[in-house]
Amino acid sequence: MKGILGRKLGMTEKFTKDGKVIPVTVVSVEPNVITQIKTVETDGYNAIQISTVDKKEKHVTKPEAGHAKKAGVAPKRFCKELRVDNPQDYTLGSTLDASTFTVGERVDVTGTSKGKGFQGPIKRHGFSRGPETHGSDYHRKPGSMGTMRPMRVLKGKKLAGHMGAETVTIQNLEIIEVNTTDNYILVSGNVPGAKQGLVLIKESVKPGKVNPKDIISYVEEEVAEEAPVEETVVEEAPVEETETTEEAVVEEVAEEAAEEKVEETTEE
Repeated sequence: MKGILGRKLGMTEKFTKDGKVIPVTVVSVEPNVITQIKTVETDGYNAIQISTVDKKEKHVTKPEAGHAKKAGVAPKRFCKELRVDNPQDYTLGSTLDASTFTVGERVDVTGTSKGKGFQGPIKRHGFSRGPETHGSDYHRKPGSMGTMRPMRVLKGKKLAGHMGAETVTIQNLEIIEVNTTDNYILVSGNVPGAKQGLVLIKESVKPGKVNPKDIISYVEEEVAEEAPVEETVVEEAPVEETETTEEAVVEEVAEEAAEEKVEETTEE
């Protein structure tokens, strides 16, 4: 049985090419290190121990430090054991990433549910409430405690108590996408736990038919840059400016006056 540890980041959705929407949970998969390999000869059964997230040195105990030293890795914060058929296929100290699973596989996801604290039977077990009016004194009570004999509450009676913070497994979820570049896996549906909670993804104990969904991928197309167009600058011919001086103006006025006198004499 193969598996990997990850952190639940939240939920989003994916669309198929036939127009269906699939709610998915994003699971961040940090590198998982194999810190122990168990065999039938040494431990009585075949299993591997996977660990993830480095632990601060001040929080590491001597047994933990020695255990990690055997594998040649740094002490880890989270450890999980997985039963395997062929432990010889694994190497001590090697790492596992998101490529452990492929798109379309069926998996079981195990996590710790959100803690709700102390809750009553209505919220904890879904009991029906009593009437609210007409003098009723029975609203959110647990109801009958059982028969008259043996004059005690029988074991298994659903009553108020601590709710949540339990190990929950959701079976037969489908792997929608595996991204080894950003190290995340998209799992169909919801998985137990709060955001940043630790989850274990392992192959399903009830394997179903592998049928990968045709998901729409939003890949940005690279647009080729166009060559810059060279602008041609046309130089204008310089305009000759005619400078008018005071002497030229006086000469023009004198010439006009002489012409007028000549015209007058000719008319007489």
